[in-house]
Formats: sequence, C-alpha cells, structure tokens
Amino acid sequence: MTDRGDSTEGREESAILIRLHEARSDRQPLFVAFDRRELDQILQLYGRMVAANEWRDYAIDHLSDRAVFSVYRRTSETPLFQIVKNPKLARKQGAFSVVAAGGLILKRGHELARVLGVFDKKLRLVGA
Repeated sequence: MTDRGDSTEGREESAILIRLHEARSDRQPLFVAFDRRELDQILQLYGRMVAANEWRDYAIDHLSDRAVFSVYRRTSETPLFQIVKNPKLARKQGAFSVVAAGGLILKRGHELARVLGVFDKKLRLVGA
C-alpha cells in the first residue's frame, strides 16, 4: 500500500489536470451541426420541393469542419444540391452555401434564408 499523503505528489497531479483542462477548453466541438432553426428552414424547403416532385430523398452529414444537407432526385444518384454550413467562413463569405452537383457554388451568404432563396421560382412574363 502506498502513502498518498505526500504533499508534493498532490500538487503535481493537480497542476497537470489544470493544464489538460485549459487545453481542452480551446478545442472545437467534435462536429458541426445545423441548429433547430436552420434545420426547420431547410426541411420546409425540402417539403415544398418534394410536393413539386423535384426532390425525393436527402442525407445529413455532420463533419468536423462543416455540416451538409444533400438533396437527391433518386437515392442511387449523386446529390443534386448540397446545403453546406461551414463556420470557418462565417466572417468571410458567409457560413452557408448552396452547391450544385458539379461543385459549382450557386449562392453563399451569412443568412440561411437568403441562401435558400436560390431555389425560389422566378416569375416570367409569358407572351400570347
């Protein structure tokens, strides 16, 4: 049986614990996710597009650096569009973007509602 009453051992262990705690507090979370409000906006758009028979399936990926909502016409295909949340770009171009199947960024911005506006149908004047 060892004697743990030595005062120098206790100090060294507590100093190490404090350093580990300080190092962990600076870390980023394990993954990026859409919050409830953002996911609500995305799912409202998804519901409209499913009703219009344009989209059929979706997938949500929570990665270490970004969150991705992928939209599919059929489940066996590559995604038609990806709605991406990348917090590292929040101060620069905006955390949200819509990416087309070929990798082209259709719209990027700070507000999700404005970025999702790329899917709104444009009204056109039809001649007789």
